[in-house]
Amino acid sequence: MREEMYSVEQVADRLGLHVRTVRGYIRAGRLKAVRIGKQYRIARADLEALTGRPQPAPARSAGVAPVEVSSIVQIDGIDRAAADRLNTLVLAGANTSRDPARPLRIQTVHDEDRDRMKIVILGGAAATADVLRLLEAILDGGNNDLLAGDAGGA
Repeated sequence: MREEMYSVEQVADRLGLHVRTVRGYIRAGRLKAVRIGKQYRIARADLEALTGRPQPAPARSAGVAPVEVSSIVQIDGIDRAAADRLNTLVLAGANTSRDPARPLRIQTVHDEDRDRMKIVILGGAAATADVLRLLEAILDGGNNDLLAGDAGGA
């Protein structure tokens, strides 16, 4: 069975590091790598040894690329304070994402002149669906007291 090997760029992307940092780890001996020609290759087991935990399996199997979803949610009739509270709730929900290797990217914008908020969500289909369900529960589920600032006297 062939062991999976990563390039320095792939390791940097997976760990959220700069390529130079990964090369520095290799030179310092913190990360084992094999030099093939002018490039380094890092075995999956060596990457796991560096991080102390197994790396998620690559999303590509049988030539299928991972799915990424883009969603824009528009909420009308929301003031700045409520938009800030909703932003906090959404970001907290996103931080509990199921795939740390592919975190959600969320951006919010509030238009005070129109009392309108837009939430842009980019990420995997399942994680995006989780955030959309959270939004639905907050906005349609009768939890409007969370947005009104009466969150149990907090």
